[in-house]
Amino acid sequence: MEVNNLIYTVRGIHVMLDSDLAELFQVETKVFNQAVKRNINRFPDNFRFQLTKDEYDYLRSHLVTSSSVDLRSQIVTLKNGVVDGDNPENITEDIRTQNVTLEDNRGKHRKYLPYAFTEHGVAMLTGIIRSDIAIEMSIKIMTAFVEMRKFISLNALLINRIDSIETRHLIFQNESNEKFNQLFNALQKEGKTNKENIFFDGQIYDAYSFIINLIEKAKTDIVLIDNYLDKSVLDMLSKKQINVKVRLITNSKTKLLKTDIQKFNQQYPRLSLDYSDKIHDRFLLIDQSELYHIGASLKDLGKKMFAFSLMEDKELITNLLKRL
Repeated sequence: MEVNNLIYTVRGIHVMLDSDLAELFQVETKVFNQAVKRNINRFPDNFRFQLTKDEYDYLRSHLVTSSSVDLRSQIVTLKNGVVDGDNPENITEDIRTQNVTLEDNRGKHRKYLPYAFTEHGVAMLTGIIRSDIAIEMSIKIMTAFVEMRKFISLNALLINRIDSIETRHLIFQNESNEKFNQLFNALQKEGKTNKENIFFDGQIYDAYSFIINLIEKAKTDIVLIDNYLDKSVLDMLSKKQINVKVRLITNSKTKLLKTDIQKFNQQYPRLSLDYSDKIHDRFLLIDQSELYHIGASLKDLGKKMFAFSLMEDKELITNLLKRL
């Protein structure tokens, strides 16, 4: 089951349904929702909400029209949001007891309107459903949300044009799905740098890959300020281009030894180590032109939620270099 094909747009927000999430996490939908209800204080309305009857009927009408595999490439958008006067709790008994079948029988025999989880709601699930498969699927789901948001952000005008000529009919076709895949791959190859982002707990590889891309793009020098360096950081820096100089600035209690630096320089030369006990935050400076403020130590990337941002004020870079 492709995660990208299970993300819908409801009320202008990207969401996933409880039944789809339960299937990905390999638990029953009932058990899944019971776990959420036991931790309901973690799921405000902007993390999780129940679909209205009209919203659910709209989803059904677009997902039950065919049983072919092509439906897996569909993206369904509910354009009108909530209908005035709709209340999920006031639906009739007939609706509560009717058997509903989404593609490949997903959602069959539901007796209540499904719940939709936003990106933040999905991120919160890893704290209540504890299993290896839940962690693995959460990483895949969050990556899919990020890629979809990146695509829409970079191609807003294109999407608006497609929407004007019936977005769903173009996206529903396999040919359009292939074009999306090609465009996603092209965007990844371009290596465009994000100016700011949040990596959620569990996005270990995504955060690692982001830092490696920054290290690999350096052409002359790298300055890393981080009070908690260890040999795993040297492993990352080994990805640098051969002639790039590296300057590490850390506190005097660092786990790095002079022997580590000497061994590194024998194979990946031109790395120096300086000490300072006056710095709290983490910074990564690329070619004395791109300064990143990083909310986590490089050795702990992805273990907990953190953010990064590109500091574009050149005067900040000048002042930082003067004080180092």
